[in-house]
Amino acid sequence: MSTASSAAPPSLSYELYPPVNRDAAESVFSTIAALETTDPDYVSVTYSGSPARRNASLELIEHLIRNTRLRPLAHLTCVGESRDSLQNLIRHFVSLGVRGVLALRGDLPADPGQWCGEFPFARYLIELIREVEADHTAALAGGRLGVGVAAYPMRHPESPSFEHDVEVLLAKERSGANYAITQVYFQAGEYTNLVQASRRAGVSIPIIPGVIPLNSLPRLNRLSKMTGVAPDPILAHALETAGSDAERHRIGVDAAVNLARRAFGDGAAGVHLYTFNDHRGSLDVIEHLELPRTRSDLTNTWAIRAAV
Repeated sequence: MSTASSAAPPSLSYELYPPVNRDAAESVFSTIAALETTDPDYVSVTYSGSPARRNASLELIEHLIRNTRLRPLAHLTCVGESRDSLQNLIRHFVSLGVRGVLALRGDLPADPGQWCGEFPFARYLIELIREVEADHTAALAGGRLGVGVAAYPMRHPESPSFEHDVEVLLAKERSGANYAITQVYFQAGEYTNLVQASRRAGVSIPIIPGVIPLNSLPRLNRLSKMTGVAPDPILAHALETAGSDAERHRIGVDAAVNLARRAFGDGAAGVHLYTFNDHRGSLDVIEHLELPRTRSDLTNTWAIRAAV
């Protein structure tokens, strides 16, 4: 990987899940402490599920702001929410000190008869974020919230086509998105194809590859079921036939490193690591990538340096 011609070093970010119990909380706090040493540009915090899980997300965001140097990127989903509830939540984020939001539609309810909320697509949520932002210019010191969105290297399970997904990404940019983070993918060419198709369609925002160092076959299969992304058969076979946990760890790290290096070769502005609240693999990926992470190298890289 070469970054000599870049105006700024590649961005680095991680994703965390809110803890579900006391034991999980201790693990998350240990992971946070380890990730903090790498000076990431931001740490995203997922937001979904039951009201208890959502409250846990808000508590984790508040912990990051009050007790660490980490900048939280707050996930926000619009499924099942009213306009008023979303407005209040965005305002709450601003009051906490959040300066970045990942705007997502969220998973549709299993029961088709359940209420899906007032906003059927993420682009409407982005527009609402920008409306609320305009009312908080003073609190934001005249700046803007960094708004990220999801991008899909492979066709979204509910989409009619990959080309439709690219058009959706373009609509999100036009609604005010600053950058995109990809869903997990396993073939390097999938990211290449996404970037090329998106640029041809007129998408200009940075598209950050989301990768994960997977260290077990059951986790790979769970991830595939959650995302609808078919697991890589070569990776699955390697994990299944590995002779030790150490070998499985190495296999997962190598696979993630290869994806990130190829993405940097395709012009990626940074890398986003899905941690599953386990910092060990992510730290090894960063070490192999040799990303410049000294404080002097970081010059206002919040929100992929895309917010204007």
